[in-house]
Amino acid sequence: MEAERAFPRRVALVGQPNAGKSTLFNAIVGYRAVAANFPGTTVEALRGRARAGRSSIELVDLPGTYSLLGGDPAERVAREFLLAGEADAVVHVADASRLDRSLELTLELAELGLPAVLCLNMADEAEHRGVRIDREGLSSLLGVPVVVTVASRGQGIPELLAALPHARPIQRPPYPADVERALRRVISALPPGEPFPVHRAARLLAGEEPPGALRPAVEEAWAELAPRGEDPALVLSDARHAAAARLFEAVAQVGKARVGWRERADDLVMGPVLGYPLLLLVLLGLFASVYGLGSALERLLAPGLDALSGAVHQALGTGLAGSLLRGAWDGLAAGVAVVLPYLAPFLLLLAFLEDVGYLPRAGFLLDGLMHRVGLHGKSVIPFLLGYGCTVPAVLATRILEEERDRILTAALAVLVPCAGRTIVILGLVGRYVGPWAALLLYLGNLLVIALAGWALARLVPSESPGLVLEIPPYRLPRGRNLLGKTWLRLRGFVLLAWPLLAASSALLTLLEALGWNQGLNLGLRFLTWPLGLPAEAGVPLVLGVLRKELSLVMLAGALPGGVGALTVGQRVVFTVFVLFYVPCLATVGALGRELGWRRTGLVVVGTTGLGLVLALLVRGVLRV
Repeated sequence: MEAERAFPRRVALVGQPNAGKSTLFNAIVGYRAVAANFPGTTVEALRGRARAGRSSIELVDLPGTYSLLGGDPAERVAREFLLAGEADAVVHVADASRLDRSLELTLELAELGLPAVLCLNMADEAEHRGVRIDREGLSSLLGVPVVVTVASRGQGIPELLAALPHARPIQRPPYPADVERALRRVISALPPGEPFPVHRAARLLAGEEPPGALRPAVEEAWAELAPRGEDPALVLSDARHAAAARLFEAVAQVGKARVGWRERADDLVMGPVLGYPLLLLVLLGLFASVYGLGSALERLLAPGLDALSGAVHQALGTGLAGSLLRGAWDGLAAGVAVVLPYLAPFLLLLAFLEDVGYLPRAGFLLDGLMHRVGLHGKSVIPFLLGYGCTVPAVLATRILEEERDRILTAALAVLVPCAGRTIVILGLVGRYVGPWAALLLYLGNLLVIALAGWALARLVPSESPGLVLEIPPYRLPRGRNLLGKTWLRLRGFVLLAWPLLAASSALLTLLEALGWNQGLNLGLRFLTWPLGLPAEAGVPLVLGVLRKELSLVMLAGALPGGVGALTVGQRVVFTVFVLFYVPCLATVGALGRELGWRRTGLVVVGTTGLGLVLALLVRGVLRV
């Protein structure tokens, strides 16, 4: 009887974008990563722990990658992690409905020689497309366990975990004779004990600059492939593509795909005639739903919170300590009453659009707009992420190959109204001025971003390649997945924003008790006076640099009559300035890491200047 095999301690998930890798990660370890339907969401490796039998394993979700030989930032992250020897085993998550393409990455993993399990995910989509796969035959040809899963439904997860102890190096089918000779020639010249020799030889054949000692052998290998009349990198790629095609033909039968509502829906959703009006309707529906649900939740929470706040104030009593505690409580209560009612519906509906598969289709439609303003097609991905939070939007610029595109996209992505700015728009303008005024601010923001992009792109002209974006199938989101993803994003507000709200509100109370707030507000009159805002708005604007929603919550506590004391024009001017001025500190940190601090300083100065100019223009129009 075979002895029981040990589970690997660390397992890396590797796969092409939209193979369902992050969804599989979440299904196994819980919602510690966000599963989005376009590249860029998992730019960095994400980790989590899971129980498998009596063992605990660490699961590492690597960025989606089409190849381990390319220079794309996501590909480099995945390759460097695997070459570092940190993974005891690899799970290659392949899209079963596109297995012919996925197998090329399988062969690259075979060149690494790491223990592996092949996971054929999206088996339901493969069936829909008429693809039937001989799992046992594929396992026999590759020499590794092959497991079929539907990660979005949790199907096949126990079988995948049970297969991990049986992970083995993938058996690579032979390439054409001349390619094999070229590989062997380079391998024989490598230093003794060179890790991953086949992968190293493949990278050198594909054009990586060889060190001096290896150059003669690499040049001889290139000469071996010269009769083909193609670049050696293309020869190697063609060999891998042909081997993957032979494997697919041996194990797969492709029948007639079902043509149903999903295909007809894509003709409408991504069509040039109805696609853009439908996109506008979806955005309007998102806005109306968030506003409607937020208003209803606010009305529902207000009476109970008011009663509770009265009881807390009475219990805390007077004195400096009591005043500070009351201020902290008021900050927390305002976070519940003003922020959560709008933030929770926004994040829930954003998760719904991701899981149903609409966001990548919106990206496909917006690709043309990116080109018109002179940006790379992939720039649409950071912009879409920015509506949730501008920090991942800035980090997602790593998917852009050119430095020029990364700088311009990051500088513009921080202007997108994130969840915090959305709260200010809906909580101040939407609630007190009206939903149409709030909608005009959103549309105006898009216009400003487009004009700024057009101007910046012409200062630094460049060719902008098209967008290559996987379009996932439509799926009916599971309630548990939506709630888990929403909570994952809300958790950042609960764990970070609430302490800031409490501390900032207590600080404001302390400043008032010491009589210092008037001096600070007076020192900030150079900003509030030109905008036509009361002096009390100065400190809230400064605190808004920590988190944008803080500016609204603190404004409500700083004004004697609350935000209701402001005129309609002052509410709009305040919101316009918050919409564009200095990004929050977390975003500034992300910009510093991605662009460098000199460029980050230019972005901060530029966005603040833009916010001031636009707010002054609005003040002039509204005659504040």
